Amino acid sequence: MPEQVVTVAGGVTVGILLFVLIGVTAYLLWKKLCLAYSYQELPNTVKTTPVNAILQDQSSSEIQPKSTRSKSIPFIIPPTLHGRDWINLTNEEQIQEDNNSCMTPQSGPRSSFHSLAGAYIVGTVNPELYKFPEDKSETNFPEGNIGRLWFSVEYKQASERLLISLIKARKLQPPADSCSPFVKIYLLPDERCYLQSKVKRKTLNPQFDEDFVFQVSSKTLLQRTLKFLVYHVDKQKHHHLLGQVIFPLKNETLTDDSKVVVWRDLERENLESPSEYGDIQFSLSYNDYLGRLTVVVLRARGLKFQDESRDVSVYVKVSLMNHNKLVRSKKTAAVLGSPNPEYNESFSFKANQTELDTASLSLSVLQNTEQKSHVLGRVVVGPFMYSRGKELEHWNEMISKPKELVKQWHALCCST
Repeated sequence: MPEQVVTVAGGVTVGILLFVLIGVTAYLLWKKLCLAYSYQELPNTVKTTPVNAILQDQSSSEIQPKSTRSKSIPFIIPPTLHGRDWINLTNEEQIQEDNNSCMTPQSGPRSSFHSLAGAYIVGTVNPELYKFPEDKSETNFPEGNIGRLWFSVEYKQASERLLISLIKARKLQPPADSCSPFVKIYLLPDERCYLQSKVKRKTLNPQFDEDFVFQVSSKTLLQRTLKFLVYHVDKQKHHHLLGQVIFPLKNETLTDDSKVVVWRDLERENLESPSEYGDIQFSLSYNDYLGRLTVVVLRARGLKFQDESRDVSVYVKVSLMNHNKLVRSKKTAAVLGSPNPEYNESFSFKANQTELDTASLSLSVLQNTEQKSHVLGRVVVGPFMYSRGKELEHWNEMISKPKELVKQWHALCCST
């Protein structure tokens, strides 16, 4: 009797183990089948194109004249993957469907110059999506342009150093066929000291890539102006000025972490001698839709100071008048101790179009000292009632060219 019990218990145990083993095996097979056929539900197989047909198309296209570059580049499947089907997804990507659970590796050595005969296209790449944006600063030159200069500005607060990187110049216009340019850099108002680049021989498009340093305190930094003079050296070692760039620092945000890279078109230097009391350059613009009169005070030159002390500063007062009565006045920031100050400040006034026949603008240059302010010179632009000559021409040109800045130099007159 005990032997029968042992036999029955052993049989039951073996049966349970065998049942568990069969269950685990069935689960693993089911898992493997699920992985093998997980991508078979996607319909619409892609019609593949043999590479032989592609090569024939390319050979025939070489006979025809080349018009434009192909818009797409084909992807090719190597011959080792021929036994596979390719299925088209809704987002035009390609995914492979396995007919077999594994792939038998190809025997024998492989060469990097494997033949592409019998390969198939699976997709294309559009090269237009990977183009870098075109730098139009080297291609778009306005009519009458005499050259363009690239440079960068950086200020080190701890050491109080202004770092200037002179990068390049393009499309210079020398007086002769050949050009050997160099650049002088000033930090205004100090016009006695300057830094100079190397001379680049026989080129209209010099690449400078030179660095310069000015020592300037942070307190006076925003009152300074960079001036670049581009010269050409002829065979007799004579220097000819090709153009200049004026770059006021007060409009820039200069910190230790920022490096300002800019380009500016060269301007011709005004070779006319200053008038008796100096000259002022400004732009006028009138927006007839908004009824807005805009004045941009650019610079002055040849000012005659009444007090030669170092603390002298100069500013410009812009006043809108109507029937010789003051409507509103605004003034620029003061520039320390320079007879040729740079401002580049814009002011706007409200003026209806019906008021332009009786309105005028008065620009006064004032010297500010510790005691009081002195008027160094004044100019009035407006209609025939208030001005003549260049001042009247400037006003009429502003009205005839709405929304456009009209720039001119004007001689200062003694204020009465």
